[in-house]
Amino acid sequence: MRTLHATIFQLSAPVCLMLALVGVTAAEELGSVDTKWRPLSPDDSISVEVFDDEKIQGVACYLSRAETGGYKGAMDMAEDTSHASLDCHQVGPISIRKPLKKGESVFRERRSLIFKSMKVLRYCDSKRNVIVYLVYSEKFFDGSPQNSVSAVPISHWVSSEPAQGLARCVYTR
Repeated sequence: MRTLHATIFQLSAPVCLMLALVGVTAAEELGSVDTKWRPLSPDDSISVEVFDDEKIQGVACYLSRAETGGYKGAMDMAEDTSHASLDCHQVGPISIRKPLKKGESVFRERRSLIFKSMKVLRYCDSKRNVIVYLVYSEKFFDGSPQNSVSAVPISHWVSSEPAQGLARCVYTR
């Protein structure tokens, strides 16, 4: 299983520093399932991970994605497919910690040795007070139309104070 954590440790120190500065969020693997048996090498699989939105407390995103096994996968040289699914939920009282930017990256993971990455972007539907997340893959030469979207309406959390106002999903100017 190639997770963002494992991938970061394989990168050089300057690249690790650069990723830390752009606010890459690490995902926690919840589990995986094998989808294709490969003799004498790792199987192809689907992994399920969760990550928290670092700017918005109270939101967690669940991400499933395909991972290529085989010898190339074992050496972290395989190009993984663009297939991914995303489902984000309110998991506590929502509070917006920092100003939001339109189309801001909240999660990124490389999907091949050099040219392909998977990204999760955040958008606001200010009119309906909803946070919208989009996952897609981009490739240096040609992208993929494979994508998934998830919307989190901002609402009162059951255990929060009734007088506490709702956070508003708006962009900075």
